[in-house]
Parts: sequence; structure tokens; C-alpha cells
Amino acid sequence: MSGTGPLEPGEGTRAWEAGEWEAAQRRRAPLAALYARHRRAALAAAAAVIAVAGGGYLWATRPPQPPPPQVPYPAQAMTISYLRDAAGGAGSPGRGFRFDVLLSVDAGPPVTVSRVGQPYAGLRLTTEPRTPFRTKAGSPRKITITMHVTECGKVPKDAGLPFLEVTLRNTRAMQNQSFILGRRYAQHLSKGLKVACSNSLG
Repeated sequence: MSGTGPLEPGEGTRAWEAGEWEAAQRRRAPLAALYARHRRAALAAAAAVIAVAGGGYLWATRPPQPPPPQVPYPAQAMTISYLRDAAGGAGSPGRGFRFDVLLSVDAGPPVTVSRVGQPYAGLRLTTEPRTPFRTKAGSPRKITITMHVTECGKVPKDAGLPFLEVTLRNTRAMQNQSFILGRRYAQHLSKGLKVACSNSLG
């Protein structure tokens, strides 16, 4: 015999009593809301990971920036020029003589002059201003050097190619550098030594 009628619950199941379905739905509602919040948080975290990964990719693939310009070595940035012979000026020592030089920094940070010397054993020198002193780019500085003859037998009769030994420092390095001041300085140095040792002292 065939026909239609109310469905019978299968084996091991039972039919919902009146009101049970609504109660079950009410119990499931908080769990569903919790699941929805968790899902939204997970999606937001995944989106953030993708955004960060994308940004990292863009950072890694962008062209490299050129390095900043290198600070020059102090000896490359500074020049020393002979100005004039100051021998015989007021206050010149009896066995010495004075001359002026001009220190110029062409570029870069200030350069500190820590020491000024010369190669001859029979001479010593002092500077005005006294070392150490600084010179910055665009502000040339005049330095007065006084040579003191300590032993005439150890100074050259004719200084052919004299130079100054200068210790320089800037933010990049410290260097010991020799500066040749040219023919006029050589002539005036030879003259000054002859005058200082004219009485055969030493």
C-alpha cells in the first residue's frame, strides 16, 4: 500500500518535540556569533600578512639608493700656500726667521692641523696660532711660522726643495702629509738660514 504521510524518524533518531527546535537554535546562536567573529579576525590577520608581504616585496625590488658622497681625506681637501717672507719683522728671534702660509680647505668637513714640522735636525719651528687648530671650507687661515736655528752645522746651506711636515685630521682619517711650498719658499729659507748663521754660531 503506498501513500504519503508524516515522515517517521529513522532508527536511532527521534522527532523534535514542539519548541525544541527553537530552543536548539537559541543555544547555537552564541556559538555561531563566536565563530563569525573568529572568522572575521582570521581573515583580517591573513589580509595583514598579505599586505606586509607585498610591501616587503616592493621594498626588496625597488632600485637601490646611491650611497652618500664620501668625505675626502684631509690631505686631499687642504692646500698650503707660501705667502711671504716675514724675516726681520718685529719680534723675530736673533737666530731665526718668520714667514706666513695660507691654509685652505677646499671641500668637506673642517680639517684640524695637529702638528707642523720640518725635516732638518738643526731647526725647530713654532706656529701662530699654536697647534692644534682648525680650518673650515671657505675660510682660509693665515699661519705665521717661526723657524729657530738650534745648530747651524745641521741645516742646509742651500735648501733645494724644502717642505713642511703636517699632521691633518678630519672626520674620515688622520694623515701625515708633506707640503712643498715652492721656489720662493726655498729661496727665502736659504736666505734666512744664512742670515741666522752668519756669525758662525752653533
